[in-house]
Amino acid sequence: MTKRYSRFLTVCFCLFLGGLLIWHIALPDRDRSEVENRTLAQVPQFSWEALVDGSYTAAVEEYFADQFPLRDGWTGLKARVEQLAGKELFNGVYLCGDTLISKVEAPAEGQVEKDLSYVLRLSEKTEVPVYLGLIPTAAEIWKDKLPVGAESWDQTQLLEAAEATGLPTVDFAAALEAHADEAIFYRTDHHWTTLGAFYGANALLERLEQPLLEMEDFTPEVVSRDFNGTLYSTSGIHWLTPDTMEFWGREDGLSVTSWRTGEAQPGVLYDRSYLEKKDKYSAFLGGNQPLCVIRNEARPEGEKLLLVRDSYSDALAPLLAGRFSEIHLVDLRYYRLPLTQYAAENGIDRIVVLYSAQNFLTDQNLVLLAQ
Repeated sequence: MTKRYSRFLTVCFCLFLGGLLIWHIALPDRDRSEVENRTLAQVPQFSWEALVDGSYTAAVEEYFADQFPLRDGWTGLKARVEQLAGKELFNGVYLCGDTLISKVEAPAEGQVEKDLSYVLRLSEKTEVPVYLGLIPTAAEIWKDKLPVGAESWDQTQLLEAAEATGLPTVDFAAALEAHADEAIFYRTDHHWTTLGAFYGANALLERLEQPLLEMEDFTPEVVSRDFNGTLYSTSGIHWLTPDTMEFWGREDGLSVTSWRTGEAQPGVLYDRSYLEKKDKYSAFLGGNQPLCVIRNEARPEGEKLLLVRDSYSDALAPLLAGRFSEIHLVDLRYYRLPLTQYAAENGIDRIVVLYSAQNFLTDQNLVLLAQ
């Protein structure tokens, strides 16, 4: 390689970097990446203290990475190159043919026992029957789809520990395993589909000794064929066929009340405005909120059910609404009052602590069950 050619390459490289910098400066900063479904870093505020302790330079690095021109395209290209190189795990997500499955990390020592103890303490503090429902994720139900030798924590350890507490438990595992050959989880998202939620609803109703749902009672409505979920966002795998999303529940005779800002506001079973956004799963009940109550005008004398829940219940509750007078959904990430007090004040007949196994292992708010 001649000196002239070396200088030519150096100049081209500097022009390329300079062009990217100018492009970066010229483009307005984005607040959010719809593809990654997260908030992007903004220009960090300078201080000498932050510069000395290194936090400022780290923030600048994060800012430039998040605001890099055509970032969404580069992340997809990076994942494709890594796949061609034989990689199977992308940011904690396994590529399993046409399906993405989230790896479940092993919990810290003693975490399972500690989390289950919070549920036990809730049952001891209230006269309302408390049930525990832990939903195995796709990494457990679809483990045959995982790459050979793929590591993912065995969720049956949690389910067996839950049984050993003596609490009445809901056998979601058996219900889902019986239909493992069906589309019970999304391929690009970590949630169960409406079909999976249907089988889950019947597992819960069976445990509560309530009449089971019949598939003929519902008329599935395809509301989207281009749903790309959370695993699509986090993995960078952007070339799979999008998921299909369905609504099954009937809204006739039901009223929904949401507490998003501390005040009661009218809600809906299905917020169709989200179907035009990246976060389509939030169409179920309108997404995350501290408290949501579904009332069934046709069963005023029926039971009142309290679900202490994660986002899996958003697809489940609309299917259950016809079996209860009221369904109260509480999200411990945002709701801080004692559940025993809430149950007493609202005449709750049964409490179900209902989480996906993966969320149960990582939710730091379960301690609030013991209030």
